[in-house]
Amino acid sequence: MTTSAGLRLETITSANFEAAAGIRVRPEQEFAVEPVVRSLAEAYVHQGVAWPRLIVDGDRPVGFLMAFFDIDWYEDGSVRRSGLWRLNIAAGEQGRGYGRFAVESVAAEIRRRGGEECWVTWHPGPHGPEPFYLGLGFRPDGKTSEGETVGVLNLD
Repeated sequence: MTTSAGLRLETITSANFEAAAGIRVRPEQEFAVEPVVRSLAEAYVHQGVAWPRLIVDGDRPVGFLMAFFDIDWYEDGSVRRSGLWRLNIAAGEQGRGYGRFAVESVAAEIRRRGGEECWVTWHPGPHGPEPFYLGLGFRPDGKTSEGETVGVLNLD
């Protein structure tokens, strides 16, 4: 387990871009998450919605997250959601609490912005992140999005 003394999120800048882009998950997990560089490209296209951050412990980059805030979920104005868009914890850093820290950080930012739920989608199946998300209290809402399970965590 990690200590919180040096654990923080950093905005992606030219100074830490290479560190962020170098984050790689385990090979068997690659099907479940996009490479960081693709997430950063999407963040550029979705400015104002995407919230990319490097997860750093002391001076070590250990992961990457990207949250989304107040998106038009069905693209028809009927439902707006915030949540975790991407989570990449470096292969050698998994199991140390960094993923939990990432989800808790996103949940705190959603609360700060007035939200009451944190949404996430995940690929089902072996080597997927379902046990991780369920263990943090997310519950499937019975729907899928682009073949992924949709889950929600109540923040109140």
